[in-house]
Amino acid sequence: MFKKLRNRFLIVNLVSISIMMLVAFATIYIITYQNVQRETNMELFKVSDFYHGPYNSSKMPRGDDRNSVTGSQPSDSIANGAPGSDPNSPPGRSVSFMIKTDSEWKITDTHSRFDMEDTFYTEALRKVNKVNDLDRKTGQFTLNGTDWAYVIDPSSTGHMIVFMDVTAQQGILTNLIYTFAIVGLIMLIVIYFLSRYFANRSITPVKEAFEKQKQFIADASHELKTPLAIINTNTDVLLANREDTIENQAKWLHYIKSETERMSGLTNDLLYLTQIDDARSTMIHAKFNMSDAVETIILTMEAVIFEKNISLDYSIEPQLMVHGNSEQIKQVILILLDNAVKYSRAKGSVNVSLKKQNNDVVLAVSNTGEGIAPEHLDRIFDRFYRTDASRARKHGGHGLGLAIARSIVEQHKGEIYARSVVGDGATFYVRLS
Repeated sequence: MFKKLRNRFLIVNLVSISIMMLVAFATIYIITYQNVQRETNMELFKVSDFYHGPYNSSKMPRGDDRNSVTGSQPSDSIANGAPGSDPNSPPGRSVSFMIKTDSEWKITDTHSRFDMEDTFYTEALRKVNKVNDLDRKTGQFTLNGTDWAYVIDPSSTGHMIVFMDVTAQQGILTNLIYTFAIVGLIMLIVIYFLSRYFANRSITPVKEAFEKQKQFIADASHELKTPLAIINTNTDVLLANREDTIENQAKWLHYIKSETERMSGLTNDLLYLTQIDDARSTMIHAKFNMSDAVETIILTMEAVIFEKNISLDYSIEPQLMVHGNSEQIKQVILILLDNAVKYSRAKGSVNVSLKKQNNDVVLAVSNTGEGIAPEHLDRIFDRFYRTDASRARKHGGHGLGLAIARSIVEQHKGEIYARSVVGDGATFYVRLS
């Protein structure tokens, strides 16, 4: 289920990013294309205007000038279109040439700064999209691996078509497409692995919560199953001896009552955990005396501790104030002290200390018992978790006390944790501010 959820997240993420990248790249390409086309047309019109000047029929140079135009090769400075070059050379550095035709589109004159064969002019004219209106028309084509842009200027005798090499400009657009494709592919690969990593990290808490919920339901069902089975069995015994007196059946009734009380305690704890979760934002907190709260709980537990023949030592700094709910904090103290007494060895000892560390108030409750193995320390605050189920059931617990304590402490934005040495007891710490 979680794998499918992760894959759906990846697909949605990649599709969304791909669409955004495509829109961004298309926008950049369109803007670049329009700029290139605008600059190409401006240069093309400049070249066309030049050919309308010294090379039109009314301004053709005479004598040697005419021969220099049609036959001789231009100097390097003219060919490069450098500033201050021959005025008969077209502007700019682009390669260009001109073809004049009559009204039937037959070549009547040509001009180029470079030697070109007649077949080249014929092939170039054949590529032109021929029109017979009076407006300027532009276009582009590819000939012998070179990209050419042209403009058609109608005249009274025919047409003049000016051609300009735009291979470099088209190369810019082509390279832009290749660059976008490569960059887009690399970005998608990187984004895929990043999305996969963060998707796994995002789903992990949900997966853990789901697994804990499943475990919680299973544990709760198990805890309820045992007393229900006992109640059902004892009820069957009672029904099998209907004629017997209540006094003779008292043993079975006590079993039923005991298990009913156990179920009642379990359901009350579960309801209390739910209420804590629901009341996180509505619980009223105020300053209260933590020292008095600890002393009050110790006094209520003295009789139990004395009955179990366990020694109690405590060290409480006076007048330590904490911001929170005093009744809930008292319940945390009671849970920790009760656990310390339950799991202390015979004739062992329990120690309670309360002191101020920096800006925090730290409560420590320790005992002399079997201790807790390192692999259990991180999980003993989970609901229904027991390091030894048989011992916990023997002491009457069902694994919710420490879970309740953790929920209360977390609600108070505090910290609760345990440290233990196997065979030498355990210490539980609560840090509040």
